[in-house]
Amino acid sequence: MTPEVMSKIAIWRQKALEDTLSEAEMVEAIKTIRGDRRSAAHASDASRKAKATKVIPSADDLLSELGDL
Repeated sequence: MTPEVMSKIAIWRQKALEDTLSEAEMVEAIKTIRGDRRSAAHASDASRKAKATKVIPSADDLLSELGDL
């Protein structure tokens, strides 16, 4: 999260406490917060997929190798 986004969130939070947060600001806040979470989820999915690069051989392949011994 960038310092600019963190600053905006602090302002929105203060306005919400004072009950002066407009509907447009609320929509912007929700979009901003959800956008960060979606990008984090996407990065996490990509990371998980990248880690599973080693292919596990099938049982048939392993048994056929035993037959060659």
